[in-house]
Amino acid sequence: MSVFKEKQLGIIILFTVLLAANCNGQTTIGASVVLEPQDITLLIDEPKSIVAHFRGPLTKNVQFNFTNEHEQFVRITPSLISIEAPKDGFVDESVPVKLDPLSPGQFDLVGYIIPAGLIDDANAFIRVTVANSGTLIIVSLVIGWIYFAAWTVSFWPQMIINFRRKSVVGLSFDFLAMNLLGHTLYATFNCALYWNDHIEQEYFNRNPHGLNPVIANDVAFSLHATLATLLTIVQCFFYERGEQRVSYTTQGIFSIFAIIIIISGILVGTMHWHWLDFLYTLSYIKLAITLIKYIPQAVLNFRRKSTVGWSIENILLDFTGGMLSMLQMLLNAYNYDDWASIFGDPTKFGLGLFSVLFDIVFIVQHYILYRNRKELKTLEEESSNSAAVGSKSSLP
Repeated sequence: MSVFKEKQLGIIILFTVLLAANCNGQTTIGASVVLEPQDITLLIDEPKSIVAHFRGPLTKNVQFNFTNEHEQFVRITPSLISIEAPKDGFVDESVPVKLDPLSPGQFDLVGYIIPAGLIDDANAFIRVTVANSGTLIIVSLVIGWIYFAAWTVSFWPQMIINFRRKSVVGLSFDFLAMNLLGHTLYATFNCALYWNDHIEQEYFNRNPHGLNPVIANDVAFSLHATLATLLTIVQCFFYERGEQRVSYTTQGIFSIFAIIIIISGILVGTMHWHWLDFLYTLSYIKLAITLIKYIPQAVLNFRRKSTVGWSIENILLDFTGGMLSMLQMLLNAYNYDDWASIFGDPTKFGLGLFSVLFDIVFIVQHYILYRNRKELKTLEEESSNSAAVGSKSSLP
């Protein structure tokens, strides 16, 4: 190999090494700005500071400004940040920004670069929550854990009653079937959005300034609910059940849900939908099930004129969880002046209220309408009469 070719090869190797070193740094494309932290809670009259980090290649002076959606909630100091291009062409600067809360609310604080395009400002945002009271934040958190525990434990009293009676007579199979499907779909939605990076990115693409709506508690609750309901159904295969079955009405409803799920899957497979759309469809089916799943059990209790075999402890725990959930929503609405979350989009609050109203129906059935049936009927009588009411034990 000639000396000239050796020099050429050496220059190429040196250029490659320098290029690789530059690519391994944080300066591959250009400068970027990031606001930290990206989620902050403020209390009225208690200012806090965030930090704007500027880092990367920069050859021209720029200004960083904030959009004006925040003006009624916080006062920002400084409201305009000027960044001068360093002599070496590489900026590495952190600027503190003071937030003075003015009124409660929740909003996205978004910044942008002037002139646009010189610095990547895709991450120049934070989710800001301004609250009236720090005490209410703690109370809301405690309430959240209490109703989470109540709803989680509420699945077990029914299994205990089934085990003690060695019978599931009085427990609506339609209710169980709907409960299993609903919680399975809910668990699928939560697990996919919580653990699947691709689906999570789809969500962020549609909600650039949003946070993942699924947290670990949601995943744990939905998985536990699915498992507990499945174990209750397993008991139905081993314990006395009379002539109870899943009604044709429920089977027809399930057929409609199955068609919707299949069509949604085809739309995803043919690239007309994204997986996130498919998951949203599952969540809508879950909401529909929540609206109708208690009806078969209420009808069964009415036809039998008895609540024997149906766990009132389950209802009391569910009622406690539902009431506390709505109380938490009301407290948060006051604390963050976010009444639109209840009255502007009443779905969640309405579903909670609907479940509580059904719990009240069951409580009235158990303690008022049919309170003496449990005392007068023995397990043997219950079993011997189950055949007579078995054909009516679920929705026609």
